[in-house]
Amino acid sequence: MAVEPAQEAVEALPDSDGQVAVAPRVAPALPRISLRRFWPFESLGLAIERLRFPFTVYVSSRVIYLLLAVVVSLGQHWSVKRELSNWDGVWYRRLTGLGYPDHVLHVQSTLGFFPLYPTLMWLVQHALICSIFLAGVLISGVGGFVATVLVQRLTEGWWGEEASRRAVLFFCFFPGSVVFSMVYSEGVLLPLVAGCLLALERRRWLLAGVLAAFATAVGPTAVPIILACAVAALIEIRKHGWRTGRRALIAPFLAPVGIAAFGLFLWVWTGSPLASYYAQHHQWGEKTNPLALVTLVLRLINESYFTSSFVHINLNYIAGILGAVFLFYALYLVRTTRPRIPAPALVWTLGIAFLAVTSENVPPNPRLLITAFPAVLVFAQRFKGKAFSKLMLASVALLIIMSSASYIGTALRP
Repeated sequence: MAVEPAQEAVEALPDSDGQVAVAPRVAPALPRISLRRFWPFESLGLAIERLRFPFTVYVSSRVIYLLLAVVVSLGQHWSVKRELSNWDGVWYRRLTGLGYPDHVLHVQSTLGFFPLYPTLMWLVQHALICSIFLAGVLISGVGGFVATVLVQRLTEGWWGEEASRRAVLFFCFFPGSVVFSMVYSEGVLLPLVAGCLLALERRRWLLAGVLAAFATAVGPTAVPIILACAVAALIEIRKHGWRTGRRALIAPFLAPVGIAAFGLFLWVWTGSPLASYYAQHHQWGEKTNPLALVTLVLRLINESYFTSSFVHINLNYIAGILGAVFLFYALYLVRTTRPRIPAPALVWTLGIAFLAVTSENVPPNPRLLITAFPAVLVFAQRFKGKAFSKLMLASVALLIIMSSASYIGTALRP
């Protein structure tokens, strides 16, 4: 016997005349199951929409850098490969192909470079069956885009959506962003550091510690992220007490793992855990000097010379002096901007600033300035409207001049 669907139950109720009336009683509806909970395309569409702006800006900036490299290579009769993999890129390519020597050397060697970036280059090279150069450029390019997306997330939380869009523009067209188009390790370092700072803000301590650990395996410049994690943990403990806040200690506990593991490897491989330090200090002359900026100015004066047909100026010194001025003004803006950036991001910025102004051989050039990216992003908060348009024009002009000069060399001919 068939049962009709949606059959209603009845209930007898007395009316105003005392008569019994029959009122329908509707059976409770079954719970509705929505497929949207299990369908990822709506959220995926929103994610793609959010990525459209940083992707467009980032790709546009990479096209400009690539065109600059092509123009310079044609003018100098060099290959584009040479343009995009000079300076440190030569050493990273050599390290990827040959590895580390098995003993401490007293000449320049691959020991002066940390392992994570060349390890990724080796993996990509074998996974895609491509050249070491192409693997390095791909990693830097993808890492630069990830860093751009994270920069937008960070600044949106600090200063709002409009400021975050300006931050993306200034970050991508800042002269130091050339590192994302070259065989340089910043394409790995900056997304790790930015991701760690974002994780610290969201109190995801394990993720922050893991990202910081990988960052300290990229290079010694990443050491300030250990202090940033420690400061975040102390703030958490002070705010929530030891019982709840002690979970935050996992971030500073994991942060030094990368550099410690590299030291242990060098100890086993070369017999000294400080082999990389010796390489940088003795073979490249890296050392800390509180008067490094004064030394920089004296070097510029003493090493520059002029003749009737030739002008020799070390552009690295010029870039360092201009970078120091930019950095000090940026730190002033960071101090006076409201709302202020969180303490861990401030510690990271100050740590990179200290390294930049006290290093004799690595002054505050654009490469180091973009590493201290909160000091760059603060300009996007303070400059708006026409002032920001002028700032962008100046940044693009410097991008073209400084990148071209970096490709060509340090000698200027009148």
